[in-house]
Amino acid sequence: MKRKEDWYKHMAFYQIWVRSFYDGNSDGIGDLYGVYEKLEYVKSLGVDGIWFSPLYPSPNADYGYDISDYRDIHPDYGDLDQFKKVLEKAHSLGLKVIMDLVVNHTSDEHPWFKESRKGKDNPYSDYYIWRDRPNNWDSLFEGKAWEYDEERGQYYLHLFAKKQPDLNMDNPKVREEVKGIMRFWLDMGVDGFREDVINFISKKEGLPDGIPFLPVIGSMMNYKDGPHIHEYMREFREVCNEYDCFQIGEGPMTTVDSALEYVAGEDRTLDMMISFDHMMADCLYTEYIHRPFDLKKYKKALTRWQEKLAGRAWNVLYLENHDHPRIISRYGSPFFHRESGTCLAASYIFLQGTPFIYQGQEIGMTNIRLGSIENYIDVSTKNNFNRYHIKDDLKKRLARIHVSSRDSARTPVQWNSGKYAGFSKVKPWFFVNKNYKRINVAAQEKEPDSILNFYRKCLELRKNSKTLIYGDYREYYASSREIYMYERKLNDISYLIVCSFMPIPVKVRFPRNYEGREGELVLGNYREGRHKATIPEGGLSFKPYECRVYRVRKSLNP
Repeated sequence: MKRKEDWYKHMAFYQIWVRSFYDGNSDGIGDLYGVYEKLEYVKSLGVDGIWFSPLYPSPNADYGYDISDYRDIHPDYGDLDQFKKVLEKAHSLGLKVIMDLVVNHTSDEHPWFKESRKGKDNPYSDYYIWRDRPNNWDSLFEGKAWEYDEERGQYYLHLFAKKQPDLNMDNPKVREEVKGIMRFWLDMGVDGFREDVINFISKKEGLPDGIPFLPVIGSMMNYKDGPHIHEYMREFREVCNEYDCFQIGEGPMTTVDSALEYVAGEDRTLDMMISFDHMMADCLYTEYIHRPFDLKKYKKALTRWQEKLAGRAWNVLYLENHDHPRIISRYGSPFFHRESGTCLAASYIFLQGTPFIYQGQEIGMTNIRLGSIENYIDVSTKNNFNRYHIKDDLKKRLARIHVSSRDSARTPVQWNSGKYAGFSKVKPWFFVNKNYKRINVAAQEKEPDSILNFYRKCLELRKNSKTLIYGDYREYYASSREIYMYERKLNDISYLIVCSFMPIPVKVRFPRNYEGREGELVLGNYREGRHKATIPEGGLSFKPYECRVYRVRKSLNP
């Protein structure tokens, strides 16, 4: 089967981190039984596909991203039969399903590694990267990037946790294993892959030392976008070209220019690349430096990707996933929870690209604050606490964790105001956010103007408009620290999206080429129904975190 042309451009995806989604068998852990029960809810959002974070067997050193078997389902979540039931039901509802493909590293409990550590004289010896002497690289999660293995008498490379040894992708046998894994799931019927830290799989030959005074980043220059990356990616692409399949890559530290090398042109090796730029409007790589949200930085990053990919490639649109703290706690306001949550939704869903929504984002779930570092479980969170700013007092170090921990994205989804937020009938595997009685799906289903229903309206509006899918992008008032305003235009139809990021009323002046034009207010977050509207000359007062989407039929002068 050959792939059909770019069906993903019309879609929106919902990401499920299964462990915290919904517990269907009452053991305190989210599972595929729970997913099966909630598929109608997922469909009701207006999405067209699901991205599953890793479902494979794993010791959970990095909660699923340390895989011990690529061709099975973690017993906590069910089994292959249950996965097939979920896949069949999802397809019957018109939902595509994509899997996480994690092939930069495995678990140290994977059979390949168990064999590899036995010595240099077995078939799996070179499946991993071994050295007699380590270089000076730092890992991203746990100290130095090399760990000594007494059984083999050598050091192995781990760019992430110690229990996540890096595969040696230079070994053609390893690449054949990856292609076999892809075919296994594609033959089962999955529709594509999100490929984890895929730009790390080719290391610089000789593994030279990194820059010593730049921890992590100084090492990364030796394995990000390595010398054989596109050669290996073309091999994997050939597999997907045999199926109606698409590939989305995650590329840490990827600039828009380097992303284009993966996603542009007929011979592209990925269909989309996940950008991190717009997620650093309040930090430097989440764990290093934290600062107040900077709207100009957010807008600049989004605009850069919109403009540089225009006509050449396709954007991934997202604000949350399993690796980022909750967006209202970062870019919004707890005092204007509904208003800022809906404003943030409008600020990104109408850009050119494919929107992704992470579980709980659609109801505005927020960061959790735990009283001790011992209560956090994420390996990256513990590393950040024990590695950076350690001269600060305990209170400051914990406050930094409150704003940066990936665990905030992994609290159980808040389904209702009942015990354990309706996630499970027994005590969940991790803490439930205390605000679940106020922020939950059941409550927002009943509120026409809730964040949940606003997401539905956004996705419906986008889905029914070629302009909002394919239209050209133009930003207005780029220097404003109060307003994000942009246009989507195709032929004689234009949409003007206006989002105030201020917690107080603010005067908004519309572009001259819009003033006085008759159009339609098609969406707003302040109880204004869809109606004909003349875009006012002289401006308009916007309420705190107000957003408006105007549709104008007539062609506009440049």
